[in-house]
Amino acid sequence: MQLKGSTKIGNKYQNPIPTDEAGFDKMLPIMWEYMTKKAETTPLKPLGPFTTDATIYQTQPQSGLRVTWMGHSGLLIEIDGKRFLTDPVWSKRCSFTQYFGPKRFFPAPLALGELPQLDGIIISHDHYDHFDEATIRTLAPKNIPFYTSLGVGQYLKTWGVRPDLIHEMDWGDTVTVGNDLTITTAPTRHFSGRGITHRNETLWSAFVIKGHTHNIFFGADSGWFNGFADIGEAYGPFDLTMLEIGAYGKNWPDIHMGPLSAVSAHLALKGKQMMPIHWGTFNLALHAWYEPINILLELAAKENLTLFAPEPGKPTEVTGESYSSGWWVAPPNPPREGGL
Repeated sequence: MQLKGSTKIGNKYQNPIPTDEAGFDKMLPIMWEYMTKKAETTPLKPLGPFTTDATIYQTQPQSGLRVTWMGHSGLLIEIDGKRFLTDPVWSKRCSFTQYFGPKRFFPAPLALGELPQLDGIIISHDHYDHFDEATIRTLAPKNIPFYTSLGVGQYLKTWGVRPDLIHEMDWGDTVTVGNDLTITTAPTRHFSGRGITHRNETLWSAFVIKGHTHNIFFGADSGWFNGFADIGEAYGPFDLTMLEIGAYGKNWPDIHMGPLSAVSAHLALKGKQMMPIHWGTFNLALHAWYEPINILLELAAKENLTLFAPEPGKPTEVTGESYSSGWWVAPPNPPREGGL
């Protein structure tokens, strides 16, 4: 089964199905919700500190699959002898300025200079909470290949990435890394843009990463749509699905899933184990910061799902056994200083 590529109307990429992207017509009700919110959207007590022991990367994972969650959608994935970094945001704020905007609940657990050698960096789309200029500018001199959605390469070039290292991909495109690993882009139901202009002029994608032994799905941002079943038929089953569970809201149900729809997506993808991402790092919605994981744990118990929920910054092997670190309920410690 071959997935359809993206479509455009004029210079605007289109979602796979009609989608309410929470545009200007939703601004007033959304602003009112933010002004009247009562939930603990930002932790009342500091989280962490979380640190990564970089010496672990000197040894290959016994299982062949190990993931370090750096927060939000930032993952250091070790799969069948290759290493990839997804949607890295090391800055304190996911914003066009570091003076205001959503701030990390905890610093990145590993300095960029301590990252192990990477085989690639995957950028799903151009939103600030997935695509951080300062982080990219710091990584650019390392000459690491980038795998990203159509149109995003223009930013990478401006920020210092060599053009020959940029692989822009349409939905359904496949690239080979080394001799036996492939990366394939898949459709998501979302949108793009780094301001009030130029909306949807770059593409948004999920990624299938298939090695010689493991097959995993990095979902990035998406609302629910039946396309997950098509992806599961074309590229599943998956040893691990990494799916967003946070930043949902009643005024934007089409572009983010939340725990319930994420579980439905996991099942449609034919996933064996599910990792929740896109939560617990930034205040991007109106729900309590810990609500998504608590709901997911309840759903997993009902559906008998196998979860993978490691502590931020802790390299953790994916063995197929259910693992829930419970870091979000641990007594918080004073935060440590971190940065680029």
